[in-house]
Amino acid sequence: MEWEAVIGLEIHVQLTCCQSKLFSGAATAYGAPANSQASPVDLALPGVLPVLNREPVEAAIKLGLAIDAQIDQRSIFARKNYFYPDLPKGYQISQFEQPIVYQGHIDITLTNGEHKRIGVTRAHLEEDAGKSDHNGFGDQTGIDLNRSGTPLLEIVSEPDLRSAAQAVAYLKKIHSLVRYLEISDGNMQEGSFRCDANVSVRPRGQQELGTRTECKNINSFRFVEKAINHEIARQIELIEDGGRVVQETRLYDSDRDETRSMRSKEEAFDYRYFPDPDLLPVVINDQWITDVAATLPELPEAKIARLIAELSIKPEDAEQLASSRELANYFEASVAAFGEQPQTTANWITGELLGRLNKASITISQCSVSPEQLAGLVTQIANNTISGKIGKEVFAGMWDGDGDALEIIEARGLKQITDSSELEALVAQVISDNPDQVAEFRGGKEKILGFFVGQIMKQTRGKANPGKINNMLREKLAAYPTP
Repeated sequence: MEWEAVIGLEIHVQLTCCQSKLFSGAATAYGAPANSQASPVDLALPGVLPVLNREPVEAAIKLGLAIDAQIDQRSIFARKNYFYPDLPKGYQISQFEQPIVYQGHIDITLTNGEHKRIGVTRAHLEEDAGKSDHNGFGDQTGIDLNRSGTPLLEIVSEPDLRSAAQAVAYLKKIHSLVRYLEISDGNMQEGSFRCDANVSVRPRGQQELGTRTECKNINSFRFVEKAINHEIARQIELIEDGGRVVQETRLYDSDRDETRSMRSKEEAFDYRYFPDPDLLPVVINDQWITDVAATLPELPEAKIARLIAELSIKPEDAEQLASSRELANYFEASVAAFGEQPQTTANWITGELLGRLNKASITISQCSVSPEQLAGLVTQIANNTISGKIGKEVFAGMWDGDGDALEIIEARGLKQITDSSELEALVAQVISDNPDQVAEFRGGKEKILGFFVGQIMKQTRGKANPGKINNMLREKLAAYPTP
């Protein structure tokens, strides 16, 4: 039997754009000493009342506009009742029946280059819980309520995803978007961006959904892919062996590459949702939406289209350059400094630059080579001061902090040899030294030309102009009599 996976993601985005918590004035800085950022509201002391922060509402409106969703101009906060040791109130303030954002969509690019639209059911505001610390307390657990009350935006997709690869593509698109909008830093290691994956399988062609499981709190793209693939395989094997899938919440263990049962999956009625009596409905008028819309940056899809249309960037490069706002800004700053060859600049960024960033495990904001320095390098290649091959050596020098491109070229004597008389002497010498290869070339073996070019480049440490060498070699070799 052929099986089909049905996947939906619930993405929890911590709104790091907000200077205080969702319902209190306590700070939200990451890494502060335990319980140093917990106000009476966060501690759920008797008599305290929540007061809604305006910033998270604007962040939700931004996201809604960016995913072409509906903005509910009258949304309700509800109490979601459940027990966690690090949830002092015994309930979480969230949104249920009337979320602030609903019916949006995200377009992803599949591995074959095709595009697929993924529906976004809703995005709602809620407060985060605290954190339980099981380390360093013997057989006891420490509770840190610094995170309690931090504003979250939960983005819930339709079950439109059909593979782990599609799920990761969608997750990366949302990750890029919230960073473009500057509503979250998207730091997965710090818990600013995490997701739950709902996974089920069904016979291909069947319309009815299978029983789903939820893989909880996954905080890396790689682990999301591995968890979903493991869960798909587990469910198929279970059904084919005569068992049945139980609706439950599961934990992904990255060390063992497996999912494990945590608890039976709750339904909405288990949480006993009811409107929070301490909070008024959130009313958003047209002017507020208009004002927020005016603050939106150029979004990834629009940027990709512009890079292709205006700068003739290859579609795959444009998509990579627009994958983060910082990378796109770097590229455009470099092009602004030397705008004659934008595709060449793109090639250096997507190749040499990103390769070094990935190897060093750092972001573009930590890059030691400025956009202007990269533009200087591309300029020296374009005007034939150096070759592209020498350019890599120059780039390495800039990366190590040895100066700008021209400074490194001058200090290391890397200028390209373009003097015709000097090049002609080199060509004549290499032809004279290799009569057997000359005969092979004259006999029709065109590829042997690369041998001659390589010999000259080796003698000049890559400083000879390869275009001129090729032309001179062909001209000189053509003068030899045919064997």
